[in-house]
Amino acid sequence: MRTLTYYVATTIDGFIAGPDGSFDAFLTEGDHFAAIFEDYCDTLPAPALDALGLTPTNDRFDTVLMGWNTFAAGLPAGVDDPYPHLRQYVFSRTHDTAGGDVIVTADKPVEVVRALKAEADGTGIWLCGGAQLAGALLDEIDEIILKVNPLVLGAGIPLVAGAAFDPAAFTLTSSRPFTSGVVITSYERRSA
Repeated sequence: MRTLTYYVATTIDGFIAGPDGSFDAFLTEGDHFAAIFEDYCDTLPAPALDALGLTPTNDRFDTVLMGWNTFAAGLPAGVDDPYPHLRQYVFSRTHDTAGGDVIVTADKPVEVVRALKAEADGTGIWLCGGAQLAGALLDEIDEIILKVNPLVLGAGIPLVAGAAFDPAAFTLTSSRPFTSGVVITSYERRSA
């Protein structure tokens, strides 16, 4: 069965963006990027892959899920097909089309994820963001990989939003600190 991984950058205080949705406070350079380019190349958008001369392998992920606001972050720069190397699902109740091969759906996220997980072939499913979608899919998330930036925002968009209080236990599987101050931590859902 395929797994759903929430792989996202966050701050020490658990925010994935500022109150206005901006993420320009996050580090844009540092030694942690070599690890991202090597281990998470599939998660780089096409313009970054082109600029860096990288080719995704889709060994880790072949599908990406995101909410409309996460998808729309690239629109001002003309990026309407951010991950053409992945199957792209954008969840929205107010939009029905996007560029490229992006699938915009108003279907229930849990139903979509369960159908994707049940597919016989494929690699992983990457939950790119945002917080509301993570909240809706919390019970389906098998792994969480955080790029913890050495920042405290004090306010903003949380890692998970809209979920009912129902603690979910995860087990730390790895933690990799970098001189940039970023720590990439991985957690797997603890079985009941």
